Amino acid sequence: MRILWAKANKLLPVHSGGDIRSFHIARHLSVHDELLFLSYYDGPPDEGYEQELRACFPGAVCVCTGKSVGTLARGVDYIWRLPHQAAYAVSRFDCSQVRNKLSSWFEERRFDVAVCDFLDAAINFPETLSIPAVLFQHNVESDIWRRHVATEHNSARRLLYTIEYRKMLAYERRMVREFDHVIAVSEHDRQLMAAWVDPSRISVVPTGVDLSQYRPEPGAAVDSSLVVFIGAMDWEPNVDAVEFFCTEIWPSVLSDIPNARFRIVGRNPGRRVLKFQSSSIEVTGRVSSVVDHLRLAAAVVVPLRIGGGTRLKIYEAMACGKAVVSTSVGAEGLDVNNGKDILLMDNARAFAEALRMVLKNADIRRRYEQAAAELAARYDWLAVAQNFGKVLEQVVTSDSAREHLTQEARAAERVWS
Repeated sequence: MRILWAKANKLLPVHSGGDIRSFHIARHLSVHDELLFLSYYDGPPDEGYEQELRACFPGAVCVCTGKSVGTLARGVDYIWRLPHQAAYAVSRFDCSQVRNKLSSWFEERRFDVAVCDFLDAAINFPETLSIPAVLFQHNVESDIWRRHVATEHNSARRLLYTIEYRKMLAYERRMVREFDHVIAVSEHDRQLMAAWVDPSRISVVPTGVDLSQYRPEPGAAVDSSLVVFIGAMDWEPNVDAVEFFCTEIWPSVLSDIPNARFRIVGRNPGRRVLKFQSSSIEVTGRVSSVVDHLRLAAAVVVPLRIGGGTRLKIYEAMACGKAVVSTSVGAEGLDVNNGKDILLMDNARAFAEALRMVLKNADIRRRYEQAAAELAARYDWLAVAQNFGKVLEQVVTSDSAREHLTQEARAAERVWS
């Protein structure tokens, strides 16, 4: 197949869950298929990034939009785009250069199928899709905004979230209908989108894990008092999760285990996160690799209250043989079993009790560690990418069959006319 893979924002370095998913699936597909990776990004030109991307995906096309990424510029841009129908999380990626390039490629039919990676890239896709196009939905974005509204206590921020939620819901519903096919990452997300479009047009390709990197290391030193959270700290659901954990869960754990320590590992922590630094809470910022932090931890926590898609970090922690305590939202869409390979707790008290149990009882902790590693071993990225490729092939085949029938119908019309 000739595959066009279009993505807004830089792919590398690969840190966030969605980028990890995109990177591994696209890399595996490119081994057997002809894949062109289109990457467009804000800020100044970054030759280093573009060279690194082309090393991973030969022939990759990069477009630097030149848009400012500063906070003030982003605020002005938001106000300017406020009248737009699309939510700002999508409309800010609008780029005439990218739109023209995609339109040209679609008109030329250079590819058998196009993958729109994340909803934000859809803003630049042609209104008329002359080649099969698949929307890769890592999350149901409108559901994330709905949860923002439900959990936000600040009235001004809640109003802002409400505006963005309504815009996102209308835009996302329309895009799901306009693309030929949608790939979701969980059955939960598929069910949400099935309310908008024929469910047969939505496939589920589960998330995966790099088993060559994330694996148990027998004999590795473990700090029995260390609890770790891993995630990008410039993503609102992660910030909310850390605030929830530090204020409502961690004090209860410390009261029973005074020497316990909590480590927040992830890029770009802001004031809302940094304020929690103390003798028992460490904020690392960006790290070169999370594996060392995972291997040292006695437990990994995922106290998310807002989110969508699936949490790759859970599978990575499980693949390293770690006990995981999560909310149901945090583990949403993953093939996990509460009480067997993970502990799922949705209120602060129960979450703290489960975490204390894991930290204090080594036998129970080892039981969860073994079950977690066994589960994660079933989700290598190669198998996930193969499933993704099969969906693309089915979309191409269906389009070819549809085109053939259309041509036959046109021929019949000419005969009868």
